Amino acid sequence: MLKKRDIYDSQALYEHMIHPEVFPFVRHKANSFEEYLFLTKQTVEAEERGELISRTILDEWGSPIGTISLFDIQDKAGFLGTWIGKPFHGKGYNKLAKDAFFNELFYELDIETIFLRIRKQNIRSTKAAEKLPYVVNANETRAHLLEQINNGEDIFNLFEISRDQYTIYTYHNTSEAEEQHLKEA
Repeated sequence: MLKKRDIYDSQALYEHMIHPEVFPFVRHKANSFEEYLFLTKQTVEAEERGELISRTILDEWGSPIGTISLFDIQDKAGFLGTWIGKPFHGKGYNKLAKDAFFNELFYELDIETIFLRIRKQNIRSTKAAEKLPYVVNANETRAHLLEQINNGEDIFNLFEISRDQYTIYTYHNTSEAEEQHLKEA
């Protein structure tokens, strides 16, 4: 489902990224394949320096369909950035990718907080974030941070995922699944 970023997936990812319904919401936009290749190389190097964590999202056949990344890492926190190619929208890949990535971040890489900075005009991402039971709207609780990312304008909503909230959610769902399995046995 996820793998570390590498340049070999660049052509497929670039083709997905340039779709008009995807491109406006990609954090690091590239206007040519060569530019995308350069950005991918920079991403791999930035991860090696501990500045970000980035993975390629794969479909069930192992083909690259998007990326998921944690940017601007400071004090065990960072900003999530995800995009998936248009042909794969609405098929559950976003949730699967987030679950795998959050498990890696919280339980293997010691991240404590994930922030989601979502453009108010990006209705698809806002609805996706609001569906997740472990996501909290942080516009008021992190007002100073919201002010920083909006830089005097009213562009973004801010959401927060804490390791504790995510752990409670996953524990609760694991317990329910185990109970159901025992009832069926």
